Amino acid sequence: ALYKELIAAYKNAQVSFKQVNSFNLDEYLGLSGTHPQSYRYFMNQQLFDHVDIDKTKTAVPPGDAEDPFAACELYEKDIKQKGGIDIQLLGIGRNGHIGFNEPSSSLKSRTRVKTLTRATIDDNARFFGPDEYQPHLSITMGIGTILESKKVVLLATGENKAEAIKATVEGPLTAACPASALQFHEQVVLVIDEGAASQLTDVDFYKHIEKENQKLLERLGRA
Repeated sequence: ALYKELIAAYKNAQVSFKQVNSFNLDEYLGLSGTHPQSYRYFMNQQLFDHVDIDKTKTAVPPGDAEDPFAACELYEKDIKQKGGIDIQLLGIGRNGHIGFNEPSSSLKSRTRVKTLTRATIDDNARFFGPDEYQPHLSITMGIGTILESKKVVLLATGENKAEAIKATVEGPLTAACPASALQFHEQVVLVIDEGAASQLTDVDFYKHIEKENQKLLERLGRA
């Protein structure tokens, strides 16, 4: 849905992607970029083919890399050479994973090969046909890589994400909920619906904070 909004904004001349470099969080290990279930294919279909971005400036971890470990190191170097990540867009898994950083991931981890949990495999099985190969490994940016971005925007909808959101915002900092590492970051914005917020302890307080922050920004002319 977010990509549809970005495409609409581009078509309405509200935004241009000509100067943008992009780095996707992750990719299934074992899938080429032309595979319909790869994230490269998804990004082309859902965003890149519909805006003015230069595809040579769009990076997705190479799922078909001959040496995936070397590919991970090159991905990290490429991010640094481009000046780092300005805005990091995240979703969140039911178990609190960000990217494919599953529970027990090091909070200082870098781009690497990661084994997917059974829960993630089961959640993503709906995208694969009954006779279609479904990878159990991925290449993902690490939590340490994500935390070096200048700003983070995390999107979550639905009650099935409520437990993960509560653990992220109000829980302890723990590898059991990888997204809780975002508590370390100074510039994180969570965009969530009522369902995803349903387990938070004091939703009214968070809404109050948002209203007061908006008032301040408006007064300063930054809204």
